Amino acid sequence: MRKRRKIKKRRTSYSEIFINFSVTTVLFFIAFFFFVVPKVKLNEPINKVVNINSIYNNEGITIEDIFGNKMIFKTISNIDTSKNSINKLDYIYKDNFFSFRIKQNIIVKDIESPKIILNGDKEEYFCPNSKYKEQGYKAYDNVDKDITNLVKVKKYSDKIIYSVTDSSGNKSKVTRFIKKGDDEKPVITLNGDKDIFISLGGEYIDEGISAIDNCDQDITSKVKVTNNIDNTKVGDYKIKYQVKDNSNNKSTITRNIKVREPLEPNTIYLTFDDGPRDGTTDKILDILKEKDVKATFFVTSNGSDDLIRRAYNEGHSLGIHTSSHRYDLIYASIDNYYNDLNIVENRIFNITGKKTNLIRFPGGSSNTISKKYSQGIMSTLTKDVISKNYQYYDWNIDSTDAVYNSSKNDIYNNVINNISKDKYNIILMHDTKNKTVEALPMIIDYAKSNGYVFKVLTSNTIPMRQKVNN
Repeated sequence: MRKRRKIKKRRTSYSEIFINFSVTTVLFFIAFFFFVVPKVKLNEPINKVVNINSIYNNEGITIEDIFGNKMIFKTISNIDTSKNSINKLDYIYKDNFFSFRIKQNIIVKDIESPKIILNGDKEEYFCPNSKYKEQGYKAYDNVDKDITNLVKVKKYSDKIIYSVTDSSGNKSKVTRFIKKGDDEKPVITLNGDKDIFISLGGEYIDEGISAIDNCDQDITSKVKVTNNIDNTKVGDYKIKYQVKDNSNNKSTITRNIKVREPLEPNTIYLTFDDGPRDGTTDKILDILKEKDVKATFFVTSNGSDDLIRRAYNEGHSLGIHTSSHRYDLIYASIDNYYNDLNIVENRIFNITGKKTNLIRFPGGSSNTISKKYSQGIMSTLTKDVISKNYQYYDWNIDSTDAVYNSSKNDIYNNVINNISKDKYNIILMHDTKNKTVEALPMIIDYAKSNGYVFKVLTSNTIPMRQKVNN
């Protein structure tokens, strides 16, 4: 029979008990720290650098509890950023169980680089026959203010380097690249108008030009002039001016020469504005037909289409006057003028199937009322309409039929006392007035009995212009 062996239980020593207790305690506190103690984080560097004269906004600390809830805690910080300084912040947080203290340094100093501002461009060309001329520069610092006098300039064959250091040691550098070359065209300037009217058979005397180049200066003598003018035929011609500088940059400009039939002495051009008007325009057309006289009608948006169609079919000339005749609207802007003009232009085309380029400005080109709505608009319009191939016509005799208290005899006397066989006579009348209807036969009869002839204005007639006053 086998004997059972007795196993002796080993006693745990005090040292082992102490070690086990210590480990357990450390693990407890580690777990407590990670899972129970709130997490605290500084939201900025511990040594925060702030630019002088800037605004410092305290970011504080973030406290996160075991449930993930976060709270931002900030301290009251009246940091003076107007001077170099080191400011100490102290974040102290306490609750029922825990307290924390974090210190931070806010360092105020100048960390901003000065600014160098170049006059001109960072890439500059200069004339091949000259040296580069410095365009200038400025340097400004947030603390030292104007430090242009501290800028150091280093010149190389293809660049200039500008550098500056402020009193805090902050540096800036800017490079300007310079190249010899001339890619700028000469400027040709016309003397006189760009659009010139001359009479058929008349002589054109060129008013000349000037040509100035950025490198070669005055090169007017190098300008080459060509033209295709034929003053024996009505038409539009061009004078071409062309010049090259020493770097072969070329400029060209043209002047438009419009050869037109002259306004003839001993001739009357009857012109009627503001119509058509039912009840007056039709009577005027009857008179003209009976007297075998042709006239020019500058029409509006008023009256019936039949009156415009009749005037056209009976050989009268049609021109554009205005749709609204509202000066405040028409002369408020260039666009307004053309919007108004286009309405009547389209009306005439839709009725007759023909376009007209004859126009008469409301109030004439010499009107001053337009100043009230747009300074200088007539100076612009009188040139612009010609560039768009319109021709505007004024008058040299006002019948005064638009004057409120004028009578048929006043109209008659004003016309016959101002017409002359030694000049052309463009008479302003209005086919919207009954007194004009009454005066017209008398005027025609007087003119015919005294040897005058009547003609219409056309696009081939040299225009009559008044002095522009706006």
